[in-house]
Amino acid sequence: MTRGTTRAHAPAARSEAGLTVRGISKSFPGVRALDRVDLDVRAGEVVAVIGENGAGKSTLMKILAGVQAADAGEMRIDGRAVRFAGPADAQRAGIALIHQELNLCDNLSVAANIMLGHEPRRGPFLAERALLDAADRALRRVGLDLDGRRPLAGLSIGQCQLIEIAKALSRAARLLIMDEPTSSLTQAEAERLFAVVGDLRAQGVAVVYISHRLSEVKALADRVVVLRDGRNAAELRGDEIEHGRMVAAMVGRDVDRFYQRRAHEPGYVALAVEGLRTSAWPQHPIHLKVRAGEIVGLAGLVGAGRSELLGTIFGVHPARGGQVRVRGHDLVLGDPRRAIAAGLVLVPENRKEQGLVLDFGVRANVSLPSMHRRARAGMFVDDHAERRLAEDAVARLAIKAPHVDQSVGLLSGGNQQKVVLGKWLAVDPAVLLLDEPTRGIDVGSKAEIYALLHDLAGRGLAILLASSEMEEVMGVCDRVLVMHEGRITGELPRAAFSEQAILQLAVGGERRRA
Repeated sequence: MTRGTTRAHAPAARSEAGLTVRGISKSFPGVRALDRVDLDVRAGEVVAVIGENGAGKSTLMKILAGVQAADAGEMRIDGRAVRFAGPADAQRAGIALIHQELNLCDNLSVAANIMLGHEPRRGPFLAERALLDAADRALRRVGLDLDGRRPLAGLSIGQCQLIEIAKALSRAARLLIMDEPTSSLTQAEAERLFAVVGDLRAQGVAVVYISHRLSEVKALADRVVVLRDGRNAAELRGDEIEHGRMVAAMVGRDVDRFYQRRAHEPGYVALAVEGLRTSAWPQHPIHLKVRAGEIVGLAGLVGAGRSELLGTIFGVHPARGGQVRVRGHDLVLGDPRRAIAAGLVLVPENRKEQGLVLDFGVRANVSLPSMHRRARAGMFVDDHAERRLAEDAVARLAIKAPHVDQSVGLLSGGNQQKVVLGKWLAVDPAVLLLDEPTRGIDVGSKAEIYALLHDLAGRGLAILLASSEMEEVMGVCDRVLVMHEGRITGELPRAAFSEQAILQLAVGGERRRA
């Protein structure tokens, strides 16, 4: 679901002290990642940096944090020129980069994580009381009521995210760079994080906020800096920070018809789920149908059971009962191979661990599920057929790769997702299950995937799409099924779509009749 955020107020009476970046350029072999980029971040200000994958955001943040050195340009803090030889220099200057993948140690306590690397000592000995007191002060700044002696293991992702921020604040960080901070958070955890960002702004801390979730950007940012192809593309303030303008600046074209939805006449029942009981929620039998040419959404809060349902339908999770029919034929539950043979495929939420072999090339990944169809004498891979298949997928899905043997681990998130889609489309499925199909993907790739889904539906494919992005669900789907604690609490036809109606069902309520 889209986070229920409210627009933050611009900081009142902030200092002009802060970071100034001018003309930063950076090149790698064959690629100019940054081309004379400018950026200003003032104390007590939240500046969002947005752009498509490959726009240069990560490279710029690594330069600010001392991880990489710029080829040209300058950085100034409070008007003083600085040059970082490494991350330690940036940390001493008050800059902290909070990565999407958190940098914490599960085997240490909360306090030890916060103070790691700058523990207070008495001579050669650790000053444990001083360590706990310092950690407690940092925890209070982020609103966490935790015993610093508690082991980190077992805490939620949201708590760990706040501990990472506390860790930065314990080093007197004046500028926090937050990279996709809500990608793994529940709605409640995200709301808590937004409140902390607001508190830090009021305390005079500068925040650079990177996110593909434009609703969050709109709610939090005082200014938005847009990068495109390694260059400054736009800067938006106040009322200029709205979805259409941000997307247009990122992709360089008008995106008024971002979802480009086309209605299709539903056909036969391609997928029928009757009384299916998942292992996670065996007490709630699930009933649903998806017709050929339909895109049906599965909405709900994190933990509602959407991923478990899709995995159970496909067979990667065991079923506790019920039946699944594909094209009118009963499916053997718990057997993904038979599901694929029957025409049912799943694009998983975690594409890197469950959807791809990252060390393999595009060609090998695309051909994996259908390799047996292109084998000679039942055992030898037809290299020519495999290459044609991959080249067709690259052309059809606009996969950006230098060649079909390029390792998929080196592709952007959007192109990786296209490879996952390409491998399943190669088996000519009747039903496509999608779990968070655009998570961590830039808006340009999102638009391409949405257009592809509508094209597939137009060709008669049945699509069941689980998404936590309310805007995506309402923009793409013909119907929405809303889940709460493992059960479907209601169904909404397109005419009844609204954030209020979906949220009402997502928290376990009943649909309100007009």
